[in-house]
Amino acid sequence: MPAVTSRQIGAEILPRRRRTVAVVERWVERNLRWILPAPAVAAMLLLMVFPLGYTAYLSLHQWYASSVLGPELVWFKNYADLFARDERFWPAFRVTCYFTTGAVALTVSLGLGIAHLLIRNFPGRGLVRTLMLLPMIATPVAMALVWMTMMSPTIGVLNYLLRSVGLAGSAWVSSRQSVIPSLLLVETWMWTPMTALICLAGLASLPSEPFESARVDGASGWQVFWHVTLPLMRSTLVVAALFRTIDALKVFDIVYVMTEGGPGFASETLNLYVFQTSFKYLNLGYASALIVVFFTLILGSSLLLIRVRRPPL
Repeated sequence: MPAVTSRQIGAEILPRRRRTVAVVERWVERNLRWILPAPAVAAMLLLMVFPLGYTAYLSLHQWYASSVLGPELVWFKNYADLFARDERFWPAFRVTCYFTTGAVALTVSLGLGIAHLLIRNFPGRGLVRTLMLLPMIATPVAMALVWMTMMSPTIGVLNYLLRSVGLAGSAWVSSRQSVIPSLLLVETWMWTPMTALICLAGLASLPSEPFESARVDGASGWQVFWHVTLPLMRSTLVVAALFRTIDALKVFDIVYVMTEGGPGFASETLNLYVFQTSFKYLNLGYASALIVVFFTLILGSSLLLIRVRRPPL
């Protein structure tokens, strides 16, 4: 039997390797659209799924961070206490819904109005658009401190302006009746520019033919706005409302800096209640149940707005 040389073995292995490499290359080319984003998707899922899963797991336990003992499984006791026995949850839930509804309605409506003004050509339009962004790019905590000084019942400039025109001063954030409207004033001032930018982009992308047809038919300015502009801006407005709903539900900085949930618990939102339960009372199990409910509220609101954004069949 003739001996097999190394050259012959190499001649047999080399085509086999080339075929394997070619098969792998073809597979990579066919699945390139999945391979390239796979690391980013895996990292995102890991960063999202693990915290959510661990929070849901911890919500079924009773655990104080100051305790030397580990988490104790109590199943759904935290949720039962939350909905049936907690005297602060439902007021915080109502405050959150009240604040979110007001913030979304004010910022979206004012943003649309400002966008209507800025879409027109006038001298200094670029400067006005730039100045409009200043509240949005400012640090929320710093702006909250400035507004808290302005709203001081004794030395605040807002009460001085009210008295200078013959009106009575307000207690602003020091009163249970005016604290949420005062916070809404700050929130609206701070985030209306963002909705105005979104609406401005939406208005700039609208086709001109429907407006020209409406003017030819003799429609008034209000009729054009109601029957042409608003239907065409539906998707844009829902996107703006979606962003603002998520932001308003999660609001923390201005509420914590200006009121810390007071006076009493009149301005305590769910986000602030979670913070107090976690880092002040160190009740991590109960706080995790609060986070799960809070996350469900945000997710449900987002899905509802996404559903509204879809055009009717």
